[in-house]
Amino acid sequence: MDLINYVHSQMETKQELPNFRAGDNVTVYYKIKEGSKERVQPFKGNVIQVKGGSGPTATFTVRKMSNGIGVERVFPFNSPNIEKIEVNKRGKVRRARLFYLRALTGKKARIKERRVLTKK
Repeated sequence: MDLINYVHSQMETKQELPNFRAGDNVTVYYKIKEGSKERVQPFKGNVIQVKGGSGPTATFTVRKMSNGIGVERVFPFNSPNIEKIEVNKRGKVRRARLFYLRALTGKKARIKERRVLTKK
């Protein structure tokens, strides 16, 4: 157990990422290597879960619909391949895990937008 704690303490934390939670619509800009070339590919979708808290093994899952087929991708928070994350919309949900979205299509799969109050 001490070896795991030692490795976790040695890992560097990634750059500051925006705060987001399940239900938010995000765009993750991820570096893709194809042979000797490297490019950035955006992956836009809804966050359906955030796992692991703030530790080095923390991940989040993003789901999007592509040509009528649901595509999910798991991203580690500390991945060096994540260039940036943009939060497009804040979602209003009552759950931490949104796996029920897998069974829904069309308008039923929409998430209401959460209004963020700002102080004047």
